[in-house]
Amino acid sequence: MLAIRETTSIKLDKQIKKEAKEVFAKLGISMGDAVNMFLAQVSMTKSIPFEMKIPNEETKKVFQDILNGKNIEKFDIEELK
Repeated sequence: MLAIRETTSIKLDKQIKKEAKEVFAKLGISMGDAVNMFLAQVSMTKSIPFEMKIPNEETKKVFQDILNGKNIEKFDIEELK
């Protein structure tokens, strides 16, 4: 049975697309092959084929504090070495 193909337009992050295409080339597959594999997994499992988590309240608060410039300690990069 032949699959019916169609074209879909999507917006992608330019750098991520470039890096992903390099990985796909090493694997011997095209961007279209990779997208079709992803969509096939979504279809078969009725889920996203990798773990996704919603941040808990503590994590959300930390993110908000960072955005608001609160509870942030400055450091010298040399201290990390």
